[in-house]
Amino acid sequence: MNVMKKLPLLFFVLFGISLLAQKKGKYIPMKAEKWEFKAEAAEFMEYKSRPALKILTSSDRVILKDLNFTNGTIEYDFEPLDPRFASLYFRWKDALENECFYFRTGAAGNPFAVDAIQYAPHIDGINLWDMLFHFQSNADFKTGDWNHVKLVISGQQMKVFVNDMGHPALVVPKLEGNVSEGQLAFDGQGIISNLEVKADVVEGLSPEPGPDPTGNDARYLRNWGVSEVIVPPKNIDFDYGYFPNEETKWEEIVSERRGLINLTRKFGKAEDRRIVWLRTTINSAKAQERMLHLGFSDEVWVFINKRPLYMDKNYYGTPLIKSPDGRCSIENAMIKTPLNEGDNELLVGVANSFYGWGIVARLDKLVDLKIEN
Repeated sequence: MNVMKKLPLLFFVLFGISLLAQKKGKYIPMKAEKWEFKAEAAEFMEYKSRPALKILTSSDRVILKDLNFTNGTIEYDFEPLDPRFASLYFRWKDALENECFYFRTGAAGNPFAVDAIQYAPHIDGINLWDMLFHFQSNADFKTGDWNHVKLVISGQQMKVFVNDMGHPALVVPKLEGNVSEGQLAFDGQGIISNLEVKADVVEGLSPEPGPDPTGNDARYLRNWGVSEVIVPPKNIDFDYGYFPNEETKWEEIVSERRGLINLTRKFGKAEDRRIVWLRTTINSAKAQERMLHLGFSDEVWVFINKRPLYMDKNYYGTPLIKSPDGRCSIENAMIKTPLNEGDNELLVGVANSFYGWGIVARLDKLVDLKIEN
């Protein structure tokens, strides 16, 4: 009888121990058999008196086996060796679809470098870094020594801590990938140690997306029609033969957060340069001139009521780069836009041949205007 009375107590004790073990997390063995990698890409070693993974190449991924990550905390110690980038992938489905946090390792030692760290998903194999400049930040990290990194991931939100565990270096109010679960992986030359995964430990972080910073701003042009893709010959930049006509087929496209018309998510990856058309209508109660703020990647041709208004390119690493640093941003261009009384057709041709593509458009004022929102 006494034994029977003690069984429930024993159950709760064991259950509590189990929960405590979950909270403590799981340290990932730094052993070759636990990882998937090319022979020349990584080695497992003792480094500074601890087991470590040394990644030897800049581009080969080293993927953790037998762990499916959805939500929780990922912590690790990291010493950068790569001169450019070092990445942690989570919710890794494959090289086409995953979430990615990475260091721009050239910023080591400079705590004020505004692009030292970056969050950017891969969508159909395209890294959206140039479309999501607001998900980069500064961080105080160094070479030649360990840096402690912690990611807290809950549903659609993430916080990243680098060395300072009291203050996040990067806050992502909405993860933008197409995946909700998957493996972990690393790339970029560097040394990883003390990798710990705490499943479902999210430190109170809500799984729901945080507010869109532009959500209360009615000036954004969020509803457009989008044409089918045009693939021009390699030696043709633009031709008026590509201009839409009565036979052009249009499909509705609605902006994502921050007013982004995300053509990468819509059309995926392609090897060839592509052009599409976007159109929307602005109704004005009178003839007037308004300022159109336009962010774009990579090339645009803008027409108002079929009249040329603006054309430009925004290619990172070229003389045509736009502030901020070649990213798609509402800061890219300001365009004086004459409007007639009544309906005005705004038409934007967009071309892509470098990472992500799309536009963000906002009017300066909505005085005597109606837009398709």
